[in-house]
Amino acid sequence: MSPRFLELADVAEELSISVRQAYTLVRSGELPAIQVGGRGQWRVETAVLEEYIQRKYAETREMVRGRPSGEAD
Repeated sequence: MSPRFLELADVAEELSISVRQAYTLVRSGELPAIQVGGRGQWRVETAVLEEYIQRKYAETREMVRGRPSGEAD
């Protein structure tokens, strides 16, 4: 059984980003998370991370559709 919540280090590893970037996603509200424990450690629910990934796929599809063929980044 996989864990319900992930630490930011796990989120960062899953997304291939730094922990700092994961923290920024959480603090901006782009990636919903909760703070738990006496030191307020951030936790991201596994299902919420998957929803975030799917949302980013959808955003990317829309961006690609809106770009004329052959247009560079």
